[in-house]
Amino acid sequence: MFAGKVALVTGATSGIGEGTAKAYAECGALVMLTGRNEENGARIVGETEAEGGAAAFVAGDVTESAFADRLVAATVERFGALNILFNNAGKFTTQPFDEITDELWHEVLDVNLNAQFYMARAAVKQMKAQGKGGAIVNMPSESGLVCYPETTLYGVSKRAVNHLTQGMAADLAGDHIRVNAVNPGDVDTPMHYAVWSGTGLEEKVWRQMAASIVPLGRVSSIEDVANAVLYLSSDGADNVTGVLFSIDGGTAPTRGWSVGD
Repeated sequence: MFAGKVALVTGATSGIGEGTAKAYAECGALVMLTGRNEENGARIVGETEAEGGAAAFVAGDVTESAFADRLVAATVERFGALNILFNNAGKFTTQPFDEITDELWHEVLDVNLNAQFYMARAAVKQMKAQGKGGAIVNMPSESGLVCYPETTLYGVSKRAVNHLTQGMAADLAGDHIRVNAVNPGDVDTPMHYAVWSGTGLEEKVWRQMAASIVPLGRVSSIEDVANAVLYLSSDGADNVTGVLFSIDGGTAPTRGWSVGD
């Protein structure tokens, strides 16, 4: 599906990023990974190569615009091009509105919004220079579509990414650079485990509770999200851009408070 294509994945050292990076490699892509955990990065590259895939890792902080530029340059130096960006790095947080500090506000916006902008801008420059189009998949959240208690800051950052996605799609269509977003609900990742296990409930109990909130009756898997990302960045989605794609078992349409309610 991706033979000869070069994919860059941020936040690639665990969870959705790791699973999607490996899925790209399994489908023939040459994959550049980035994240802060060098040990995990080396492990994922080794596992990918052991399965016959091609991958490389550069550690760094995507909230620094200069690093975004260096990372794209390193990707091109290593693999010769950049065709796909999966803008996955993010930070989850919950707190009552009046407990949001200035420091936390800027930290979450840096990771969830600024980093996606920096990476997309750097990738677009390279894609335009290549003159062959490209695909960018941003990673907001269902909290970027509906509002939940104590997620104001997180939701603001993710809603902004959805707007960024559609604005980019409109601006870049003439260069055939397609930009879409995946908005997951709860996904069975280490972050999901950390949030729910912190309730003090037995794992069997909280897993049942988490699933019961979802209309379709289960929490999404990493594979569910990876499949959507791969589709949106594939040639099979060549006429798809500006889409805000939900993977949440029907949660966003049936729960929370949608804008305008």
